Amino acid sequence: MSMNEQVPEDKSLDNSLALMQEGYLFIKNRVNQYQSDLFETRLLGQKVICMSGEEAAKVFYDPERFQRTGAAPKRVQKTLFGENAIQTMDGEAHTHRKLLFMSLMTPPHQMRLAHLFMNKMQASISKWENADKIILFDEAQDALCRAACDWAGVPLKESELKDRANDFSAMVDAFGAVGPRHWKGRRARTRAEEWIQQVIEDVRAGKLMASEGSALHAMAFHKQLDGSQLDSQMASMELINVLRPIVAIATFITFTALALYEHPQYKEKLQVGDSDYLEMFIQEVRRYYPFGPFLGARVRKDFIWNNCEFKEGMLVLLDMYGTNHDSRLWDRPNEFLPQRFKDWKGSLFDFIPQGGGDPEKGHRCPGEGITIEVMKASLDFLVNKLEYEVPKQDLSYSLSKMPTLPQSRFIISNIKGK
Repeated sequence: MSMNEQVPEDKSLDNSLALMQEGYLFIKNRVNQYQSDLFETRLLGQKVICMSGEEAAKVFYDPERFQRTGAAPKRVQKTLFGENAIQTMDGEAHTHRKLLFMSLMTPPHQMRLAHLFMNKMQASISKWENADKIILFDEAQDALCRAACDWAGVPLKESELKDRANDFSAMVDAFGAVGPRHWKGRRARTRAEEWIQQVIEDVRAGKLMASEGSALHAMAFHKQLDGSQLDSQMASMELINVLRPIVAIATFITFTALALYEHPQYKEKLQVGDSDYLEMFIQEVRRYYPFGPFLGARVRKDFIWNNCEFKEGMLVLLDMYGTNHDSRLWDRPNEFLPQRFKDWKGSLFDFIPQGGGDPEKGHRCPGEGITIEVMKASLDFLVNKLEYEVPKQDLSYSLSKMPTLPQSRFIISNIKGK
């Protein structure tokens, strides 16, 4: 009898199409069907183990058992991360590069970025007041792109802003895509890398000043473990890995506006400006609405967990969306309830909208603090600084599209600054 008899095996020849059709729910649907935290399946012609839940997350973030090298498919590297960038590194080299990212994401950096972003949004109010309507996602994305570049020390001409913001967005949008969306993401990455690589080379050549402590300066002069500088293409990829996720917060801001619209009963509490309540509401937006679907890693060496044999080199996917909607971890997981975060203990493995584990040592997103600060500022802005109406529109979002967004990207009209 093989060890794997208790481990459910998805019988389909290849589940790639089902993954495209079910999107965020692909792993969760099967975890429910098999009543098991993990199952084996075939995706893109290879055997894959999919797993969900807090215990699975703890195993997934054990660096003795898993590595990131070889986990991100080339198509994701060519759009989202950049080839061989930090998300694909392991061990000492990863820890060293991660410290660079962490040094740029400290609380003072978080507050400065949130502040820059809010200034951009405030400055847009008069323009919005004269418009019939605006699309919140597009406005937030442009303001985030402008704020991110100012914060990082990257020069950006006003005439280029829209195109640059759209390129950052296209890289993210290509994540779960095949065909046109994927190719659009690849072209966007090529353009962005050429642009940022030139900026890095200008800084190194002394043609452009980068202030010390800025992300641009840090990436341009970062020393690897062997003392060498990153080549300018790798430095540009890693700087994009700082900028791109900041621009992607536009998705979370759009879902925040949707949450306010769908759950108006929380508005009064938010108007008091209670910082704790703002944070609880934001955390619930990050838990409830879809952002990242799943994460991948490869087995570093053979081990057995939950009667399942994990073989060296196998691809394993951790279900982010399903873990954030796991009824063993969350009471009434399919309801939007900010107060659930009142007594939340802050576990590193039960709440993983941007990955799990310890950001200092592991692969958890170092920009999580930035995301939370920018979202809190946006929520306060939408509730306390702006009056607007939400006209009739299609606010539905599809869980089969990865990443997803409300169809209309959230249109608001009759805008007045308070």
